[in-house]
Amino acid sequence: MSFISRIFSKSTRTSVAADLSVLKCDVHSHFIPGIDDGAETMDDSVALIREFYNLGYEKVITTPHILADGYPNTPEIILSGLEKVRVALKNENIPVRIEAAAEYYIDFDFGRKIDEEKLLTFGKNYLLFEVSYLNPPDNLEQIIFKLLTSGHKPVLAHPERYNFWHDKFEKYEQFKEKGLLFQLNINSLTGYYSRETKKVAERMIEKNMIDFLGSDCHHLRHVGVIKSNAVYEKALHKLIESGKLLNATL
Repeated sequence: MSFISRIFSKSTRTSVAADLSVLKCDVHSHFIPGIDDGAETMDDSVALIREFYNLGYEKVITTPHILADGYPNTPEIILSGLEKVRVALKNENIPVRIEAAAEYYIDFDFGRKIDEEKLLTFGKNYLLFEVSYLNPPDNLEQIIFKLLTSGHKPVLAHPERYNFWHDKFEKYEQFKEKGLLFQLNINSLTGYYSRETKKVAERMIEKNMIDFLGSDCHHLRHVGVIKSNAVYEKALHKLIESGKLLNATL
């Protein structure tokens, strides 16, 4: 158990592991090998998805980064990689369904993508996106409006991880009022990212602000934290039992 986890263990943990099979589907991961900072090889991909099968998931929606200056992936690159992963899973007899969307980064090129490209979405036209960890983009509200008016349902990836909003919780509430959906990282509930991230995540759960729970899994270390820490967090139990999550509808 990590140092951070030990700090919170007495007040936030339970001895009973949460049943992740209730979720049925994970909505945020990096399982297509060699195209971003997630799985490096096909063996990595297979090993990670096998772990999710063992955790009780029936389906994963993997979401590679699309970032102009870092990971300039295209729908063609992602969907081609998806088919290769599907073949590998079939060969290994791992009965997990896998689909692909993307984790779009709000950068200088994203507005053009909305206008000119068919964006990768999941479920009922849900679109996952993230912003810089340093500063929110100046045009964020315009981007949200543009996505909504173009028929997309924007989902902000791991809102609890953006430190610049931690002491401005009203911003989260304003985003929800505008129709933005929130995807929480399961390991945020363990203190894995930071103590403040954990606190904000728990507050969001208390206020019924979370729509999707995702792993944001990049490697086996993330799986290890889920198995040894996250499933024992009381806040996770509360979130799963709330009936508010949309994972199982996908």
